[in-house]
Amino acid sequence: MTAPDNRPFAIRTYSPDQLREALKRMFLIRRFEEGAEESYMRGLIHGTMHLSIGQEASAMATCIELSDQDKITSTHRGHGHCIAKGADVGRMFAEFFGKETGYCHGRGGSMHIADVKTGNLGANGIVGGGLPIAVGAALSAKRLGKTDVTICFFGDGANNEGAFHEALNMAAIWKLPVIFVCENNRYGMSTAVSRSTAVKNIAERAAAYSMPGVTVDGNDFSAVAEAVHNAIARARAGEGPSLVENLTYRWRGHSKSDRNRYRTKEEIEEWMTRDPIARFRADLIGHGILDEAGAKSIEEAAVADVAAGIEFAKASLAPSIDEVTRYVYAEA
Repeated sequence: MTAPDNRPFAIRTYSPDQLREALKRMFLIRRFEEGAEESYMRGLIHGTMHLSIGQEASAMATCIELSDQDKITSTHRGHGHCIAKGADVGRMFAEFFGKETGYCHGRGGSMHIADVKTGNLGANGIVGGGLPIAVGAALSAKRLGKTDVTICFFGDGANNEGAFHEALNMAAIWKLPVIFVCENNRYGMSTAVSRSTAVKNIAERAAAYSMPGVTVDGNDFSAVAEAVHNAIARARAGEGPSLVENLTYRWRGHSKSDRNRYRTKEEIEEWMTRDPIARFRADLIGHGILDEAGAKSIEEAAVADVAAGIEFAKASLAPSIDEVTRYVYAEA
């Protein structure tokens, strides 16, 4: 039976199992970051972290149809991308806790998780650092004759970096299979995007590099999924790159040291009413993909996975002082 045209894109396009798994991973992203925040406050995690609570739809809807062969490059705010691409939260927590069982053996921490087996080429603490890496991955796929695509996540703060313009230009010249996904959460650290970027929508900059650019509601799962789906189809067909801008919002500060003095409590509370998880959950229930009990069960499973992940990290071995430089340097 053909679905009615007025049903959301995600409901029309993906199977019920895919959609339920997507909701679980969105809950998992939220609960993981809440668990990481609590662990930080208890002194179990050192250093800082950048949370993406409130941006879950952008990560999951972008990754929903990617395979392990497809690649992503991420950002300092990359926990959601990692989980959306299939990472195990236990190994992620172990990395946060500096344990050997972490994805990078405890050497990378929050901002440098990578999982090459699932196509995650890694988060990056350098603003805009993933842009040229994504172009390189896409160039590799094209030269090898593969149909793999690369998704490059970056924030609004990176769109004024030279690497942004260089990466888009090169990708367009060579018609590379890369999709540039800007998660515009309104602030580059503490500076509003309206004060730092001349164009109203960052996606408008795609025109300068002769590629499609689209701006969507980044808290609407279906809107993001449709925009990225179209960009992926174009890339796989050999037609080159696209720029997708997801308008979203981070509920927490830039990092754990952020006192949030540059935005109002009212602004944050207003954006919290646009919770992407609540919207997607309601969408699935409204279209009969699951019921209230099913949604509650999915959320409870995510909570249990996070609790188990924290216990796994706590019980894991710390690196030996004798091997402090192991995995840090490349071996000839």
